[in-house]
Amino acid sequence: MATDLHGTDTLTSRVQRLHRDISRLQRELLDRLTELEAAETWIDDGAHDMAHWTSMQLGISRWKAERWLSSGRALQTLPVTADAFERGELSIDKIAELTRFAEFDDEDALVHWAQGVSSGAIRRIGDLRSRERLDEDTVAAERERWLQYRYADGGRRFLLDAELPGAAGVVVAHALDRLADQIPELPDEGSERLVGARRADALVALCSVQLADDADQDRATVVVHAELDTLLDGDANALIEGGPVIGGTTLHRLLCNARMQAVVEHPDGTVHAVGRLSRDPAPWMMRQLRHRDGTCRFPSCDARRFTQAHHIEWWSRGGGTDLDNLVLVCAFHHRLVHEHGWGLTRDDDGELTWVRAGHVRSRAGPDAA
Repeated sequence: MATDLHGTDTLTSRVQRLHRDISRLQRELLDRLTELEAAETWIDDGAHDMAHWTSMQLGISRWKAERWLSSGRALQTLPVTADAFERGELSIDKIAELTRFAEFDDEDALVHWAQGVSSGAIRRIGDLRSRERLDEDTVAAERERWLQYRYADGGRRFLLDAELPGAAGVVVAHALDRLADQIPELPDEGSERLVGARRADALVALCSVQLADDADQDRATVVVHAELDTLLDGDANALIEGGPVIGGTTLHRLLCNARMQAVVEHPDGTVHAVGRLSRDPAPWMMRQLRHRDGTCRFPSCDARRFTQAHHIEWWSRGGGTDLDNLVLVCAFHHRLVHEHGWGLTRDDDGELTWVRAGHVRSRAGPDAA
């Protein structure tokens, strides 16, 4: 054990020495870049400016090149900061942020402060003291915001990509994370590494609520095309208009609670019938359902947000949209019923029975099957 500790100490000392050597060389690099900029060396190499030249020569981003050049110029009048940098007491990341606002008169105190905080903390102070430039950057970010989506893998996957201004991104991130915290894990998704799956569920829940509340039924309705046998065969597929092919179990779940209309077709494509417009129950019925059930009716689930009206006798199989055939479930347990093989029945006395995949009755408590 003593040998291992000694070896670790030796490696740590070696890393520290390397860091000091690198810092000394980085300080020299910034000085030489400053000299080259003053000599306008970049003009003869076809660069737009010194930042462009630095980016080409060193293979770094233009943003980093601009920061390094700005730091090199500032260090010419900040001897205490430059010495701390050369000794390895301040990393180049901290130097790039600190030199944005450090001044000769207060650099002793600033260097001492910067040694004890992260480069991110220094950056925030720099942003606060560089309001004019930050406002310009924010305007540019607002102007360049975008979001795109596309289908991949033959429509089996939906890819979403976006770029938002930082302030708007905080709103989106906070909303998704708050909702993701309230969404339980599906089977085999209990790892914290799969929080992204719950964020995806949160985004779908938000969009589902928006469609359900949209007064324009025609524009807010998703149309699905299915062959006649599909509605009777849980393994058959259907096609969402303007979207991908979906499996039969997903189709039945969407028909149960989403605003969706089924176009039932013969194998040759001719229309057999246009199904009823599927949507949540009328507002008065949803209020009554929420009053009666209170929370998701799965045993011990107390979810109240993003609950849905589930048709005990599935809507796609002729089940009526009335209180006797409805039960309040959260999005998680709704997916268990339609896509993970669970079942749900209501006895004559109103008691609900949940059945696991494989027709095993689920009972709450430590003796659950």
